[in-house]
Amino acid sequence: MGSPRRILGTLGLLSCLALSANVPVAGAAAPPGTRELPRVPFTQRYQAVQHGGLVRASNSAIGCRREESEHAEPCAEVKRGAAGVNSDFEMFYDEVDKDPDTYNSTRAELKVPQGAKVSYARLYWGGNLRVGEQKPPEDNGRVLVAEPGGSYKAVLADTVIGHRSDEGSDAYQASADVTPLVRKGGAGMWTVAQLNIAMGHSEVGAWGGWTLVVAYEHPQEPVRRVSLWDGFEGLAAGPGEASGETVELAGLDAAPGSAGRVGVVAYDGDRGTLGDSLTVTADSGRRVSLSDAENPFNDVMNSTITEFGHPSFVRQPEHINNLGYDADVFDLSPALSGGARNLTFRFAGENQGHFLGVLFVQTDARR
Repeated sequence: MGSPRRILGTLGLLSCLALSANVPVAGAAAPPGTRELPRVPFTQRYQAVQHGGLVRASNSAIGCRREESEHAEPCAEVKRGAAGVNSDFEMFYDEVDKDPDTYNSTRAELKVPQGAKVSYARLYWGGNLRVGEQKPPEDNGRVLVAEPGGSYKAVLADTVIGHRSDEGSDAYQASADVTPLVRKGGAGMWTVAQLNIAMGHSEVGAWGGWTLVVAYEHPQEPVRRVSLWDGFEGLAAGPGEASGETVELAGLDAAPGSAGRVGVVAYDGDRGTLGDSLTVTADSGRRVSLSDAENPFNDVMNSTITEFGHPSFVRQPEHINNLGYDADVFDLSPALSGGARNLTFRFAGENQGHFLGVLFVQTDARR
């Protein structure tokens, strides 16, 4: 990633896309018409207080194929977790389904507990459309999804799509409600294909991936408040309003000593490019830096897919350095030690900026 000028997402409301006759459509069609806005502010997508919690499945859709910089670590070592940024490599699609009709496909395990009922599920996908090639933005709002053991179904974006084009990149995030599909498909390996992302090499680099966030109910689990927020914000480098983003959650009613977790999806965060951080402040005024062994406090968005600093589900492929795609879950419990009704999350951009797309929070609740 090389452009420090990426600030905010230009938005477009995708029209319904024509689909191949042999691929059924899952969920509602995208709303008709198009429009652009200066940004997609973070807003609450879903919230519930119930016995249960949140799980997710996630993977990047593109990886390195060949070094383009003389200073780059070998691609194979970067996939295993060595330092490296996407602009140092020729990037190429990951493909696990052996289907000649798809040009990228990856899998990840969704761990819905046995006996749980899915109450809500949303799929997020996005990436960079301009690298060695330029992908048409008309395809941003459609992906193919296969449930465990199932065949592909086309999923269409059902809300505003964040989309920002500038001199260095052409970035977007789309999403769709896939609750009926996940209720039917359940736990196991989910496959997502045909993400509209570009491959090749450029000073900015290629990136892209997907995350499936699922809220569930289970009578044997504690009462928890689950909250899903999304938007599309560009965090620029350096000081100033554009370098940070704040999301406030109110009405948590978390008792002192409550357990909690927070998940984040971000795009084009570079491993080893310092300056990005995530802090949370409870209504007591105490500010806590969220980080772990794989996500340092000053390099939180470092191209990892982890939970509390460790892999938590099977992925195919399972790159450690995902070269521009982050989907991490952090321990929120230290911020809840004194209890909290409100939490304020503050994101700061790294030296070259990144895009923020999803925030999901789970906390113990009193009933």
